[in-house]
Amino acid sequence: MNNFLKQIPTVLMLILLAALQAFAQGSEVEMADKLRQDGKIWVVVGVILLIFSGLIIYLISLDRKITKLEKQVQK
Repeated sequence: MNNFLKQIPTVLMLILLAALQAFAQGSEVEMADKLRQDGKIWVVVGVILLIFSGLIIYLISLDRKITKLEKQVQK
């Protein structure tokens, strides 16, 4: 666990650098403009939110199951 905590700043720095590089490329994306014009961008946003929501729900349920198993092992 301690090793994991030491890696967090490194991972955050890599994510930040990737995000900065993505923003530096400019906003001239024809596909995104076309999706916005057709109103389909909301479908894309909805699917992304659905996927992230599913992942979050899965991780929360997994955490609860692991916590329950840890308590059973300690007894």
